[in-house]
Amino acid sequence: MIPGAFEYYRPQSVPEAVSLLGTHGDDARVVAGGHSLIPMMKLRMADVPHLIDLQGLSDLSGISVEDGQVRLGALVTQSEIVSSDALAQAAPILRETAMLIADPQVRNMGTVGGNVANGDPGNDMPALMQCLDAEFDLVGPGGARAVKARDFYIAAYMTEREDDEILTGMRFAVQTGGWAYEKQKRKIGDYATAAAAVQLTKEGGKVATAAIAMTNLSDVPAFSEAAGAALIGTDCDDAAIKAAVDAMQGDIEPSEDNRGPVEFKRHVAGVMLSRAVKRAWSRA
Repeated sequence: MIPGAFEYYRPQSVPEAVSLLGTHGDDARVVAGGHSLIPMMKLRMADVPHLIDLQGLSDLSGISVEDGQVRLGALVTQSEIVSSDALAQAAPILRETAMLIADPQVRNMGTVGGNVANGDPGNDMPALMQCLDAEFDLVGPGGARAVKARDFYIAAYMTEREDDEILTGMRFAVQTGGWAYEKQKRKIGDYATAAAAVQLTKEGGKVATAAIAMTNLSDVPAFSEAAGAALIGTDCDDAAIKAAVDAMQGDIEPSEDNRGPVEFKRHVAGVMLSRAVKRAWSRA
């Protein structure tokens, strides 16, 4: 398929990119790795008269771990996440998640910024960023602002990012304790039928803190505060895990599609969360 005609821009700075967005308004879209937007343009599901390519913006690249905080530029690729030794120490769940995204070809080009900014409920990084309690950095005509990942998603493909803003990166604290990302999918490269991100810490043989988020089980990534709370003070025995799964079920709203009916998705969600909790606990 061939996309409709469009004007192509490759700005050399973030202010230039923001200016282009302001000039062309609703007719403009930014593209990073292109794995979400370009296929939609080719299928004529997205009409983009003005395409703004962010790949030339060095300010949006790079991984840093300083003073107990991790920062990822929006243009960091999934492959860069996988190969980063600093991230493997500071937030190993990131590498585990990135390894489960699509295939090497996609990971070599797909960016973490595009993955979180697109608002696709099937993407893996949004739920993970909620689990990590990350903040997203946005820049627009009015300047810079930060939005918590847990507040960023409104509905499918709808986020708190304004049309004239660019997501420049994300930040979260260096992680401690145990972690796991469990994902069930039909085949390599597919979206998850269900996936669970778990990050927890242990103190005195009991769970001290726990964060849980689910992928592709609602119109938005589902951060389940109740599921995490169900684990606190327990040793992650079967009863505690069941309580967490039951709590999580109240925070998801799966819909039937070619990955299965609602009942099947809820079952898979429970299995993925159970596995993730057990593996995170074993690592804590």
